[in-house]
Amino acid sequence: MEQTQLISVGIDIGTSTSQLVFSRLTVENTAGYFSVPSVSIIRKEVFYQSPIYPTPLLDRMRIDGEALEKILDQEYKAAGIIPGQVETGAVIITGESARKENAGMILERMSRFAGDFVVSTAGPDLEAVIAGQGSGAWQFSKQQGTAVINLDIGGGTTNVVLFDRGQVRAKGSVDIGGCQVRIDDNGCLSRISPSASRIGQEHGLRLAEGERMSHEALERLCDGMCRLLEELVGVRRPSALLETVRTAGATPFCLPEDCHVKYLCFSGGVADCIGRQGSDPFPYGDIGMLLGEAIQRSRLMRDFSIIPADQTIRATVIGAGSHTTSISGSTISYAKKLLPIKNVPVLKLSLEEEELCWQGNSENLRKKAAWFLAQHDTAGIALAVRGKYDPGYQEIKSFAKALATALDPILEPGIPLLFIIEADMAKALGQLLRRELAGSRPVLAVDEIRTEQNDFVDFGRPVMNGLVVPVVVKTLIFG
Repeated sequence: MEQTQLISVGIDIGTSTSQLVFSRLTVENTAGYFSVPSVSIIRKEVFYQSPIYPTPLLDRMRIDGEALEKILDQEYKAAGIIPGQVETGAVIITGESARKENAGMILERMSRFAGDFVVSTAGPDLEAVIAGQGSGAWQFSKQQGTAVINLDIGGGTTNVVLFDRGQVRAKGSVDIGGCQVRIDDNGCLSRISPSASRIGQEHGLRLAEGERMSHEALERLCDGMCRLLEELVGVRRPSALLETVRTAGATPFCLPEDCHVKYLCFSGGVADCIGRQGSDPFPYGDIGMLLGEAIQRSRLMRDFSIIPADQTIRATVIGAGSHTTSISGSTISYAKKLLPIKNVPVLKLSLEEEELCWQGNSENLRKKAAWFLAQHDTAGIALAVRGKYDPGYQEIKSFAKALATALDPILEPGIPLLFIIEADMAKALGQLLRRELAGSRPVLAVDEIRTEQNDFVDFGRPVMNGLVVPVVVKTLIFG
């Protein structure tokens, strides 16, 4: 069997902590000599984990980029890795850090650690999925054929995802976390988030910075937070307050009616505080310990079977380093020297829109693609379609002609045509598109990858002697 290895990095810059891991992804062609190649990631091994650092801040609104660079530089050296060795992975600014004034600039500064192909992304929906993969909830759901909700409770947010037999059925985020209220060395409230303030008001509590608050009052606040988490996962009927604490840019978390959830998994820093005993209620200068205690006595623990997490505070960073990369199908088509390509917005056609293209109708796609280019202020797009699993030659030819006729006139010269197809037909489509365009612009077509509208995609350098392309699908980049 032919194998190759990719080094992947996961960097998580969170509300309260930041960390890094390096993983080794083993890619193998499992087909025989006379079979169609079948390439997949067969092993994911974390070979280096950094210490967990407090996220360096200049003030409440700004991350200290210089201090963060020093930390990452130090950890790369400790791991014996240089940026050029890194081929895939993710730099993720999570929780409230993603809303800092200089978050975008921080990602730019991190780019020198990225090598040729690293995702720089943030967004609560993607974070929820990655944390659920890093915690082990996704694997449990897939292996047991069941539904699992993962609650990743960090400093600033709780990211929630529902896996049903390994598929993501719902995801979202709320502003509930251990650092929503901070306590200084004198026992006074030094920081109160808008979310914590609203929850406190709902429970008759007046929170004011610089003032002391009783242990009992803070317990009531944490019980109020837990009540909202119970609403979030369907234990209680949702209240109006729940919507007010939904994280900006997050999808509303809605349980499908056909899905019965029995299992719950906790990850994030607060997960380490659940069931933990200690004499100091504020060991981290926040309410994380009290929130963990509130979860322990909540219906979350009584109404579900709890799955122990493989990772808690490291769930997101391990998910980012090991689970963000997919491998395309082997029957693909791409122009040499085109890759890598980063941060391409995805335009996904509905089944009805795609069917018009199969019928040779290009006008609807031309109008929609022109609108999409203008809305996203972008030069290129990745067109995502379902495709057909056994189309005839004339069908693909008509489909390719409709796609080329719609997209070629509205794209600037030299911009490649990029296609993501769920069905295994990318090679044939790419060849026919190239013929339609007479070589006037590059074409990339990959298959066996699923995306959604408003995703962004990175295409990496081909691996396995050019047989497959690493693809990372990203949700809500600073959404």
